[in-house]
Amino acid sequence: MVAQVLFYSHIRTFITPQINFMWEEKDNKLYKKFVFKDFSEAFAFMTRVAIEAEKLDHHPNWSNVWNTVEISLNTHSAGDTVTDKDRSLAKKIDSLIPAA
Repeated sequence: MVAQVLFYSHIRTFITPQINFMWEEKDNKLYKKFVFKDFSEAFAFMTRVAIEAEKLDHHPNWSNVWNTVEISLNTHSAGDTVTDKDRSLAKKIDSLIPAA
């Protein structure tokens, strides 16, 4: 049997397969999709995000359908582009995901 090298991204994906590991930057937005066990978990996550977004005075564009939350971030006052405010909020959002 040949040993396989696992990179951190593979390990993280294995641990939390329901969540995209990286934010995708395209069309002047940071985008990430989160999939939870059920609606209650998804809504609880959105509540945690809302509290942190309010503290940063920077609010996401998002949608929720049952157990899925999709978030897009950009800064309207900077011409709808990705700024450090978006990257800071994305990092904070990632920290709200419970460890597997």
